[in-house]
Amino acid sequence: MGVRRARWALVAIVLAGALAGSIVHAATAEDRFRAANALARQADYPKAIAAYEALAQSGFESAALYWNWAQAAAARGATGEALWALLRARELDPGDRAVRRDIERLREGANLDRAEIAPEPLAALARWARRFRLDLIAVMLMAASLAAHAWLRWRRWAPRLASLAWITLVLGLLVAVVPMVGSLARPTGTAVRRGTSLLDAASPTAEEVGTLREGEVVPILETSGRYVRIEDSSGARGWALAADVRSLAAAPGRETR
Repeated sequence: MGVRRARWALVAIVLAGALAGSIVHAATAEDRFRAANALARQADYPKAIAAYEALAQSGFESAALYWNWAQAAAARGATGEALWALLRARELDPGDRAVRRDIERLREGANLDRAEIAPEPLAALARWARRFRLDLIAVMLMAASLAAHAWLRWRRWAPRLASLAWITLVLGLLVAVVPMVGSLARPTGTAVRRGTSLLDAASPTAEEVGTLREGEVVPILETSGRYVRIEDSSGARGWALAADVRSLAAAPGRETR
């Protein structure tokens, strides 16, 4: 009995330590975020951006972080980086109207068509599914259908419940299709630098075959070391430095982790 109590005490200590560690980490990250915002208010944009990037790489991501990052980048004149940060913020919070409004403002300022920042229609479907939590709704409908079917096995005299059980099952399957289809979207990245080179190979000695427009969003077809193979808005394919075409799927430096 004493051994069992000792084990439970050890588990409780470990859990308490993990909880305390996560709280301290969150508090530290919040302090670093406020410090980065203070740097941006002081117009020290390079240091502010470096602080935002370090926070994102550590896993402290939020739409607010990327929105502030975008403001600092825009003030610095880095339109492509600002647009990337806003698009990343939209990935994390598809329902944020301020982010969507700023994306449109930057897109127009960069003379980009809507299609040039939205090359993957299925990606929009995936964002829509996340915004309205369709995955959770599908699970709830399936659970309701399962409960109704279980009740029917016990009480067979409920015809209305039988109809409800099948209706919720069909609705659950239909709702689940939306995030499943959205997940088929190809990963995309944003050209964060002006005159990003499109190369004929993933090599430092490769020849330039074209350039990408700053802020243009392109599908990422594959990755090879420091390079990504992409397809531009005209359909041309080639390689670019991953640092120049920043992925929208994850924070910088965490794409391959």
